[in-house]
Amino acid sequence: MEDLTPRKQDLDPIEIASRDEIEALQFHRMKRSLKHAFENSPFYRNRFIEHDVHPEDLKTLRDIAKFPFTVKQDLRDNYPFGIFAVPQSRLVRIHGSSGTTGKPTVVGYTQADIDHWANLIARSIRAAGGRPGDILHNAYGYGLFTGGIGAHYGAERLGCTVVPISGGMTERQVTLINDFKPRVIMVTPSYMLSILDEFRRQGLDPRQSSLQVGIFGAEPWTNAMREEIEDAFDMHAVDIYGLSEVMGPGVAQECVETKDGLHIWEDHFYPEIIDPVTGEVLEDGQMGELVFTTLTKEGLPMVRYRTRDLTRLLPGTARSMRRIEKITGRSDDMIILRGVNVFPTQIEEQILKCRGLTPHFQIELSRSGRMDNMVVHVECTPDHSAEDARAKSARDLAHHIKSIVGVSSRVEVCDPHSVARSDGKAKRVVDNRPKE
Repeated sequence: MEDLTPRKQDLDPIEIASRDEIEALQFHRMKRSLKHAFENSPFYRNRFIEHDVHPEDLKTLRDIAKFPFTVKQDLRDNYPFGIFAVPQSRLVRIHGSSGTTGKPTVVGYTQADIDHWANLIARSIRAAGGRPGDILHNAYGYGLFTGGIGAHYGAERLGCTVVPISGGMTERQVTLINDFKPRVIMVTPSYMLSILDEFRRQGLDPRQSSLQVGIFGAEPWTNAMREEIEDAFDMHAVDIYGLSEVMGPGVAQECVETKDGLHIWEDHFYPEIIDPVTGEVLEDGQMGELVFTTLTKEGLPMVRYRTRDLTRLLPGTARSMRRIEKITGRSDDMIILRGVNVFPTQIEEQILKCRGLTPHFQIELSRSGRMDNMVVHVECTPDHSAEDARAKSARDLAHHIKSIVGVSSRVEVCDPHSVARSDGKAKRVVDNRPKE
């Protein structure tokens, strides 16, 4: 693999600024963002008043710890536009992700927000080894999910030629990679493995492909998977991080020259690590839950948003901005399956739609080869225990999970009273995937 370290003159000056310069910019932007949220979002104004804080209480960056957290449930409780800090008429785009209620958590962007997002994705692609003029194969999903369109705008902002293929149609993905000869691919790491399998099925040598850079996100992946992909394709594989509530992809990016964690673009996002139980702010280097305060967002500013992602903050290396380690897990019960966020309550919702099934169920996760699989074990009611009735219930439930939740699953309809009960909290998920 070639050395793709970017030239110093190609970087944004803030990427290699001193910590004092970065923190001075953060403080200026944080004061402005808190004032904007307080004055223009009734949700934040009321929340700040309830906690007896005011934007003027911010005297140093660490004073952000005086302000209350924002959590995903706040977005659901204020669905669809209750947290926004600009009139709906100023929004140029709305994205969303499915939640436990079946409704999306809605995020919105002004034109300035879209411009910042595109610039940060462009910065991320450049940090990963992408360059103006590259053909970029974008296999992230397009639609309400922020991945596809976010990557698309950023790649164009950098000056790349984008192939907006989205996900699926793996045979066609390989055909277009061979025909168009992209230098960069953006995709979930698990789907990249499916593309690899298709290369081999067609008798093609992936090491002879044009791909030199893979930018992988939307799900956790290990360094072992990085090594497998890099060896198979003779390419660089780097990590990108983001979440819709904070912006989308491009909040943090791994640099191709170091591959030692993801540099947070701290000129736009202020990170904290907290104890996930007590909420206490932890020192850099300690493992805890990642929290973000946005510094430049207009449409939907986020004040101390709890991501539920577990990691630690580390000093900068390739850039002056601090890094996070690869995400090791989440502090809630969310399942990440093939890049899709799944909550047990979403499965429960779909079960309750199906005649002949009780609400007692258990989700079993396993791994076949390199692909994660989900089996939903659920009970039939006594009057639907016949084989044909069970088969219909299984088909109906699998269809609902695929169409509403967005993942394929196998459904096993069991005898009445056969799913394990608990005297306390039900164990909804049995994760048999190997720990790497």
